[in-house]
Amino acid sequence: MLMFNLKIQLNLSQKHWKINMEFWQNIYSHFNPVAFNLGPVAVHWYGIMYALALISAIYIAKWFIKYDNINISEELFDSYVWWAEIGVILGARIGYILFYDTHTAYYLTHPWQMFNPFINGTFNGISGMSYYGAFFGFIFASYLFCRKNKISFWFITDIAVLGVSAAYVFGRIGNFFNQELIGRATDVPWGIYVGNVLRHPSQLYEAVLEGLLVFAILFYLRNRKSFNGQLAIIYGISYSTGRIIAEFFRQPDSQLGFIYSDWVTMGMLQSVFTLGICVILYLKVKKINS
Repeated sequence: MLMFNLKIQLNLSQKHWKINMEFWQNIYSHFNPVAFNLGPVAVHWYGIMYALALISAIYIAKWFIKYDNINISEELFDSYVWWAEIGVILGARIGYILFYDTHTAYYLTHPWQMFNPFINGTFNGISGMSYYGAFFGFIFASYLFCRKNKISFWFITDIAVLGVSAAYVFGRIGNFFNQELIGRATDVPWGIYVGNVLRHPSQLYEAVLEGLLVFAILFYLRNRKSFNGQLAIIYGISYSTGRIIAEFFRQPDSQLGFIYSDWVTMGMLQSVFTLGICVILYLKVKKINS
């Protein structure tokens, strides 16, 4: 009798698991990327997630300033946030246009159109952002701010990356909701159907590899660092490494395809380049401070 009951429970568990997996695999057919409408403007979950990413990055960094008793005034950090966010937005858009967009020449000769949300009089929002563009825009804006206010670039970026790494998760979840940056075709049971093709949920892989894992590393090291800039550079190293791994599961952008053979992507090349720069910087800055 006991064995019979166990068998029934096992069969029910397997059936329940199968139903849940079928729902997960077909989640895009049950999900609307548009959260709600404000008149003629459709508000996407993607936009909400990116707004959450920007806001949470600020408040997480401020929490660490207070909790770790970091010596920086709230007024100065608030001013820095504006500089950094402008750098991120400009860098993300310009980076996409330079490396991914098929109309690069048009935008370079009509730069005012880069942030035009209207196409033929219809509001479509601004699509096309590059993370590495945002990364280097953030660095440039931080450099200008620190030079203007005569404070250490490495000191303030060590604070910023704590918030950025945690908030990054929202960005990749936004990509998942928006059904973009899709994964490569697969047969793993946790894959999701995009069209009629089962694919890796690579956006969620990236949320873990490039967000949660990177944040965990920085969280552990934040009170163990031996020099200013260590966290900022380790962020670059950790993110680039996670991105290289994730690129093996992510479908390359359709307008670019594979850069070399059937596995090298633009994101992978950018990550290897950034990783190399960060490793050299780490050794150089560590030597200066030793």
